[in-house]
This record gives sequence, C-alpha cells and structure tokens, in this order.
Amino acid sequence: MASLPAHEKVVLVGHSHGGLAISKAMESFPEKISVAVFVTALMPGPTLNATTVYIESSRGVLSALDNRVTYDNGPTNPPTTFLDGPKYLATNVYQLSPIEDLTLATTLVRPLYLYSVEDVAKEIALSSKRYGSVRRVFIIAAKDKFLKKEFQRQMIEKNPPDEVKEIEDSDHMVMMSNPLQLFTLIMSIAHK
Repeated sequence: MASLPAHEKVVLVGHSHGGLAISKAMESFPEKISVAVFVTALMPGPTLNATTVYIESSRGVLSALDNRVTYDNGPTNPPTTFLDGPKYLATNVYQLSPIEDLTLATTLVRPLYLYSVEDVAKEIALSSKRYGSVRRVFIIAAKDKFLKKEFQRQMIEKNPPDEVKEIEDSDHMVMMSNPLQLFTLIMSIAHK
C-alpha cells in the first residue's frame, strides 16, 4: 500500500479474519482506498473494539468437534495455535461448497496462530478520522456457520457500514459456495 502511486486507489476485500487486516490498512492508508469490502469478515471500528470481535469470533470454535489447539507456552497459558478439523470444516465452513473444495481444504489446512488480545489491541486501533473516512460495504453470507448471521448483524449494528449486501445461499467460504454472485457484487461495488 505504501508504494502505491498517490493518484491510484484500490478496492480492499477482506474475508473472515482478513477483516482485521483491511481495517488496519484503512487506518494506515485511507487516502489510497476507494472502498473496503468485508465478506463475512470481522469488522471492528472506532466504536467496536478489534479485541471484542476477535474474541467473539473464537467463542466456541476452538473446542468444537475435531478442532485442535496447541499450547506452545505451556498448558497454564492461553493456546498459541488453532487447527480446523475435517469434520468442523465440512459442517461449519464448507457445508454448501463443492466437495472438491472441501477435500482440497482438508489437505491444505495449516495451524493458525492465535494472537493475544493485547497484540490485537496494540496493532488494530481505529479512528473515525482515518478508518471512518473509507467507504465500507459488508457482504453477509446468510448460511455461514462460522461467523453466524447474528454475529455479522451485530457487527453491522454496532459499526454501520455504508452498504450491506447479502448472499443467500452461501456458507463461510462464499468464494467457493457462491462465487458468481460474490464476483458480481464485488464488481458492482468497485464500479460505484
């Protein structure tokens, strides 16, 4: 983003925890972003703390079904990594996606580093002046079982974006379960 020429702007799209990354970019480079699109993504804001959405998104997930965590700093400290199990992926993440995509995902799954609440709070502090100056669109995945529709709606209510769109027949992996509708929405948002 820093090397982008001053006269150019980008459309940022964040999915799932990628919402935290685009939020950080919005705070750091608001003048270089024409619109930020949150696709069933964590969407913190100036009045909705990043740690709050980070913690809420993890509630119940770490111990669900065949998911696993590791405790690299010892069992009395918080877990350090998280790994989605194949049953969890099939029932909560890829339940509407083609079986080929689920199969590939189960072979490519890697441990996800679990950032501490302190790290999240330190890295993602958002202001109305910078973050708030960027146009935001949230795309709801109606049948997402990872970031449930109720949670998506809570983020929208507490940190209202400029627009809200919804993809009805989509699981958490919208780009797999309903790619054409996602593509069409992103293109229409980008050209607005």
